[in-house]
Amino acid sequence: MESLFSRSTSVISRLSFLSVLIVFLISSSYFTSTEAYDALDPEGNITMKWDVMSWTPDGYVAVVTMFNFQKYRHIPSPGWTLGWKWAKKEVIWSMVGAQTTEQGDCSKYKGNIPHCCKKDPTVVDLLPGTPYNQQIANCCKGGVLNSWVQDPGNAASSFQISVGAAGTTNKTVRVPRNFTLMGPGPGYTCGPAKVVRPTKFVTTDTRRTTQAMMTWNITCTYSQFLAQRTPTCCVSLSSFYNETIVGCPTCACGCQNNKTESGACLDPDTPHLASVVSPPTKKGTILPPLVQCTRHLCPIRVHWHVKQNYKEYWRVKITITNFNYRLNYSQWNMVAQHPNFDNITQIFSFNYKSLTPYAGLNDTAMLWGVKFYNDFLSEAGPLGNVQSEILFRKDQATFSFEKGWAFPRRIYFNGDNCVMPPPDTYPFLPNGGFRPEVSVFASVLLPVLLVFFFFSA
Repeated sequence: MESLFSRSTSVISRLSFLSVLIVFLISSSYFTSTEAYDALDPEGNITMKWDVMSWTPDGYVAVVTMFNFQKYRHIPSPGWTLGWKWAKKEVIWSMVGAQTTEQGDCSKYKGNIPHCCKKDPTVVDLLPGTPYNQQIANCCKGGVLNSWVQDPGNAASSFQISVGAAGTTNKTVRVPRNFTLMGPGPGYTCGPAKVVRPTKFVTTDTRRTTQAMMTWNITCTYSQFLAQRTPTCCVSLSSFYNETIVGCPTCACGCQNNKTESGACLDPDTPHLASVVSPPTKKGTILPPLVQCTRHLCPIRVHWHVKQNYKEYWRVKITITNFNYRLNYSQWNMVAQHPNFDNITQIFSFNYKSLTPYAGLNDTAMLWGVKFYNDFLSEAGPLGNVQSEILFRKDQATFSFEKGWAFPRRIYFNGDNCVMPPPDTYPFLPNGGFRPEVSVFASVLLPVLLVFFFFSA
């Protein structure tokens, strides 16, 4: 009997351990996929199209075009860096609109030397101002690639490449592999090249259509989890009906006493601040990030203030502050999620575009600066902020100032998810903030008092 009982106990303990292990594995995979999946832009990606335009005696000439199909995430300066690994022993004879960072070992070639002989070349865009004979359409922007919604005219980048020691027919050409994309840092993961139907091109007079000899596509997706271990922005909240200002969570992007954190912070009252921010350095030296010392240590703070209440409308003021002394943001954008974005009356001094990641759901808005007015967010200092106000029309069926309804559900800055304060710290209505606690206390105290007076009498 004891043997049977011990066996049963052993089986139960094993099953319990197995159950815990399965739950752990499932939860781990769940959190990883959540970080890599953008719920507000589920189909956002960067697609590269490699069009073989003509054959050469030992290879081909191709035009490579990068399309940023992400709604609000862009690639800022210093721009994109593209890499891959050749399938055979290909070389790059020449390039137009881009260049490789290294030539590699081309010692076996006599006379005409290739542009690059590396097995795994790394390609970067040319800078603005490049001579016209080295340009093609959509090139030479310093690698900057704007988002599809904000600036579709500058959401593509192209270059021409002449490949040698390669196949000269559709059956002998081998597609490159192991594509990598830096934008400008890590975060992008590229899938394998897939041969697709050849791209068709329509002439300017629209009377003739030509097509590429061969085409393959590469799709790259972004993960904030892979891009950086710490957040880059946070959110603070306030309202007209409560004096409490809810700041960004402490240590949202790092802690001052954590010596392992990369970078440093600087007190705004530091003597000779300008010389500390921009010390004398050699030409081409890239200085590390330097943010203002705050409780949250975030480079960017988005403040959402519920400003006024009217009979049929309510108003919000948004202020974006830059705490980074060595980085400004051109072509910045912000994405906010709130149920009242389906009924906006007016937005002041910001551009606005409704994002509908899912059919029938209109609760997400993309905001960005007006060109030549506030599309440039300066580094930390007196000019390091931009602000606007939004006027919402009330829906009497859903509108409320209770339980934090007037505050955003989620905020992104330049495509990165910002750290929100805990919901229980949101500013509450002064007349109703502690009613549950009072009512519970009264309901417990009243029977005790009744019993006391009953027995006293």
